[in-house]
Amino acid sequence: MRIVCIGGGPAGLYLGLLMKRRHPDHVITVVERNKPYDTFGWGVVFSDAMMSAMRLADPESATEIEDAFNHWDDIELVFKGTRQRTTGHGFIGIGRKHLLNILQRRCEALGVELVFERDVESDLEFPEADLIVACDGVNSRIRARYAEQFQPDMVIRPNRYIWLGTKKAFDAFTFDFQRTEHGWFQAHIYKFDAETSTFIVETTEEAYNAHGLGELDQQASIDFCEKIFAETLDGAKLLTNARHLRGSAWLNFSRLICGKWSVFNGKSHVVLMGDAAHTAHFAIGSGTKLALDDAIELANQFDRHGHGRAGIETVLEAYEEVRRVDVARIQNAARNAMEWFEVVGRRYADTLEPPQFFYSMLTRSQRISHENLRLRDRTWLEGFERWFAARSGIAVKDGERVLPPMLTPHRVRGLSLANRIMVSPMAMYSAEDGLINDFHIAHLGARAMGGAALIFAEMTCVSPDARITPGCLGLWNDAQEAQWRRLVGLIHSLGHAKVGIQLGHAGRKGATRVPWEGIDQPLESGEWPLISASALPYLPHSQLPRAMDRSDMDRVRDDFVAATHRAASAGVEWLELHCAHGYLLSSFLSPLTNRRTDEYGGSHENRARFPLEVFKAMRAAWPSDRPMSVRLSCHDWTEGGNTPADAAIFAAMFKEAGADVIDCSSGQVWKEERPIYGRLFQTPFADLIRNEVGIETIAVGAISEADHANSILAAGRADLCAIARPHLADPAWTLHEAARIGITSVNWPKQYLSAKGQYESNLARAAAASAQ
Repeated sequence: MRIVCIGGGPAGLYLGLLMKRRHPDHVITVVERNKPYDTFGWGVVFSDAMMSAMRLADPESATEIEDAFNHWDDIELVFKGTRQRTTGHGFIGIGRKHLLNILQRRCEALGVELVFERDVESDLEFPEADLIVACDGVNSRIRARYAEQFQPDMVIRPNRYIWLGTKKAFDAFTFDFQRTEHGWFQAHIYKFDAETSTFIVETTEEAYNAHGLGELDQQASIDFCEKIFAETLDGAKLLTNARHLRGSAWLNFSRLICGKWSVFNGKSHVVLMGDAAHTAHFAIGSGTKLALDDAIELANQFDRHGHGRAGIETVLEAYEEVRRVDVARIQNAARNAMEWFEVVGRRYADTLEPPQFFYSMLTRSQRISHENLRLRDRTWLEGFERWFAARSGIAVKDGERVLPPMLTPHRVRGLSLANRIMVSPMAMYSAEDGLINDFHIAHLGARAMGGAALIFAEMTCVSPDARITPGCLGLWNDAQEAQWRRLVGLIHSLGHAKVGIQLGHAGRKGATRVPWEGIDQPLESGEWPLISASALPYLPHSQLPRAMDRSDMDRVRDDFVAATHRAASAGVEWLELHCAHGYLLSSFLSPLTNRRTDEYGGSHENRARFPLEVFKAMRAAWPSDRPMSVRLSCHDWTEGGNTPADAAIFAAMFKEAGADVIDCSSGQVWKEERPIYGRLFQTPFADLIRNEVGIETIAVGAISEADHANSILAAGRADLCAIARPHLADPAWTLHEAARIGITSVNWPKQYLSAKGQYESNLARAAAASAQ
């Protein structure tokens, strides 16, 4: 084949040498706009795993690259007058120019033609090529030419950064955070040769503008950065090799995702590679890795399907299918890290203490978890756990392993919880006339013995017409209150667990069948009239609710207050108001379901008016020493609906009204929603509200392991974790997860003690076997 790589960066050079090495008959040309052996940029970062892949792909160039590498294990944080360090992280750095020069020499040795100082405008300049590889960067002209086919999704991120270097060798990957009168600046610093380090300075658009950095030339910007980071630089100067850039050289990162990576131009197949196809923020240092992995996979696919013209289309389809998965994984991690740095000032740096800030920074991408940190640096993590435990009121002895964050106690108002795990409210649809029955006693009693600190029954309805289905629990009469008192007494008799109740009203989502007979489907008979913020059915064939008038509001408010009194009388210790999932109060908060033109519709203040009225009335009726939380849908997952920013506004209103905690859920407001699911997918909402609004939060959603919960709590992303479906599968989830991470000091019910030692021994044997 005749192959042309447009762009002489890592992707183009590495693909050229791999294809020539594996099939010398290929005629391969790499075209670069710069001069021979000239490049811009400072150092790039690899992982040990990337180096292993390169040794397999081309041992010759890998050996030379390894000889030039600087390897380090430590990460150091400079923050609020402290220096903290952890080890075991395994980074490799090399100068970008040095890397490209190695690859250029290897291409020449193999017979790849290198063409320099040619600025390619179009793929059509190479009509004889069988394959054109567009690796011409994030501003790819080739991609722009076929934008309709490639479907690029480019988002310009808000932070500003300047990519500099310094002739000072840092012995750790160093992060330096400095606050100015206009906001925080952070430096990302790592050594890439014996005497030189990359020094990237980043800040928000607000701080950038307030300091007038856009008006400065490059040298003035460098002088500004030297002043801010003078202590860390310790007399060293900051340098730039980007004099080709106009102005101050401060940039915005461009996040790129393409819907398709290849096209046929009528004569040649054209494929995107590296930054032309996708970008990953420098916060996790994977841009070069993605480019090299692209080259390796494309070469591998030619090996599998044949190095000939006839199979190019099949090769490109397979290449894209394989790479898209890994690229998405890296981009997700990079997005998490990027967003952490974009909000670091207002969300973390101003509020978190240095140890927790460091933990939050280390786990910012969510690729590194609590137990992964233990593998990397047990000493550091156990020191952090002692700090966290001491902050939770646990007496800590030096050298003693303490309880991990999820098992530390927590206090809200006058209520002390034994740990930070709660059984989330989960609808069972098994009541008759709203009454707790033997099923609920068995179901919740089992979970009360399972180690969780707080046990919630399902959403409990405040009136017969507040139910979702005929099988929903209620608390509107004396018989129901008596059964709640029975449940509270049972749970208290079984151990340390406290009891919570979530009060709600189904609104437009009421009068439906139990899920196993048709989820969200309206009752065929016995339905009751529905009310909502506006007269909008949940499904097209659902019952049409009536828009509430003032008399409806008075009745519903009073129903909530009456149920609050009953809950307090029954001995319930935690009260939650359900303002989520499209139920009645949620229907006021979301602009999708609230179309009112009176004082209860329109602005945030108006949409929250009635839910806040209900909350305040309940708070006044609820004992002052008992906590009260609010469950919010923090994202409607559809255009025109509430976003996390809206949820933060509502959370602040409930905080001012007396809420202690926000239970951060999402969705189920609008049937056409498109949620983005994944591990811990709702935790960012709890993180935002906790650290920007300044109110405690509960994280919920796809939290299935102790490792997840410990990571969330240790980083300060939430104060409690609500575990739902895992508790359905395993009533003793908390006890079992504690044992799985080696914590044997947690008490089991005395009736089950004979099983505890055997369970822990079996786990230890299994772990030992897997380690062999």
